[in-house]
Amino acid sequence: MADDHMHVQEFFGARAADWDSRFPDDGPAYAAAVAELGLRSGAAVLDAGCGTGRALPPLRDAVGPGGTVLGLDLTPEMLDAAVRAGRGQAGWLALGDVTRLPLRAGGLDAVFGAGLISHLPEPEANLRELARVVRPGGQLALFHPIGRAALAARQGRQITPDDLRAEPQLRPLLAGAGWRMVSYVDEDARFLAIAVREE
Repeated sequence: MADDHMHVQEFFGARAADWDSRFPDDGPAYAAAVAELGLRSGAAVLDAGCGTGRALPPLRDAVGPGGTVLGLDLTPEMLDAAVRAGRGQAGWLALGDVTRLPLRAGGLDAVFGAGLISHLPEPEANLRELARVVRPGGQLALFHPIGRAALAARQGRQITPDDLRAEPQLRPLLAGAGWRMVSYVDEDARFLAIAVREE
């Protein structure tokens, strides 16, 4: 697992400074995905693997000034970029590992994970850890600002049926980790799977 973490830190650390400028038009997609969660005012939400914090402002808007927004990332350079972009004002930023969250069980209403699942070293166990910190009935949003086929094309590869984000793979993976998938969208403009924490 240490090698996985080191690879993630190296990959994103080298790209943090210009990450937002490489994907300047993603803001509305983030805001729309957060809106689909239907977070209530005063809710507590974690942006797991928050990167440069692009989800933090819409998450703050959703939960209001009385809510709690946490942004956690493994890469210091990404958190530095979030601070430089002024997104640290929308929530608490912390350096940490989503596979071992420093949070109490059942304390959150939701977790938002943009581009997260493909970077989890042990997906079922790691999704179970996310479930641990969310109250029963709370939500998980797995998001990407472009769909699986568009992302594969951008990376010069073919989409494959064994992709973790393919619905036939993702639904049982989530179920095994304590989540029930309630919606799934995979189109060119976005990928969004929303799951509810089982009782």
